[in-house]
Amino acid sequence: MVTIKDIAKVAGVSHTTVSRALNGNPLIRKDTRERIEKIAAELNYIPNFSAKSLVMKKSYTIGLFFSSIDQGTSASFLVDVIKGINHMLDENYSLTVHGIDSIKHLDSISPRRFDGILVMSQSDADNEFIYHVKRTRIPLVVLNRHLEDQGIMNVVADDRGGVREAIDYAIAQGHSKLAMIEGKAGFKSSAERKQGFLDSLLAHSLLPNPEYFASGDYSIESGYRTMSSLLALSAPPSLVFCANDDMAIGAMNACYAAGVPVPDGISLIGFDDIVFAQYTNPALTTVRRPITDISELGTKKLIELMLDPETRPEQSLVQTEFMIRRTVASC
Repeated sequence: MVTIKDIAKVAGVSHTTVSRALNGNPLIRKDTRERIEKIAAELNYIPNFSAKSLVMKKSYTIGLFFSSIDQGTSASFLVDVIKGINHMLDENYSLTVHGIDSIKHLDSISPRRFDGILVMSQSDADNEFIYHVKRTRIPLVVLNRHLEDQGIMNVVADDRGGVREAIDYAIAQGHSKLAMIEGKAGFKSSAERKQGFLDSLLAHSLLPNPEYFASGDYSIESGYRTMSSLLALSAPPSLVFCANDDMAIGAMNACYAAGVPVPDGISLIGFDDIVFAQYTNPALTTVRRPITDISELGTKKLIELMLDPETRPEQSLVQTEFMIRRTVASC
């Protein structure tokens, strides 16, 4: 296995100079650094990150923490988050994925294990974990859930505004009997999306019908189950907003099973714009929540904090986009 000393012998410099050059030390002249990098590439040099970690006092590990992996985190959501992070993360770093609800001892979360932490937060229940990380001074960015604390870097989507735009559109198409399949109870995203739904109803002087609110949990199964219940009502809704696309897909299948055509028998709107949304039959009208963009921006902010811990925290709001496809009919 090629070592730094081998590169130093070929380059005619000390192994300290090679180490500094490969670590981007600004004290090494540009032409020297480029020559050493070229020799390292020609010799197929692979860094020993265990040794490098000891020297640099870094773990070269980024922790990605969800409120829960088992409950309320769909596979498509998980993939989009990791995709966004990997677009921005340096190849020298490893990404580890965890559920906050599975952590038994907060003391295990320390600067020795993580150079930085991203929290894809869904619930206020995550606050104990978030403030533990803050106290350890590990660079931290919280994604997905709006925080009141201005001292923590925060990147979120405008879920509430995105849902209001979607329901405004549905009402403009003549719908007045509007139902909602809600997200997982206790999740901030569920509350924000429900509030956007109510904002639109109230703005158009439409009274919410308690029968038209069904409790889901972001799973396809809950979308199927709750839609079946809505269809069984004596006066079913004309349009159902589902708090995520997974539930909308489950709801669409429940409609087919009941012989109710979409959108002629009932209209559907989802949320997230997962990759499958445009390939359902008919293609799903939904709110695009740019989770990949949020993850990319959050990772960029984390890198800034890792490079300069004194970087001032800020809150960034990423806009949603309403994707009109074929699951909403005019009344």
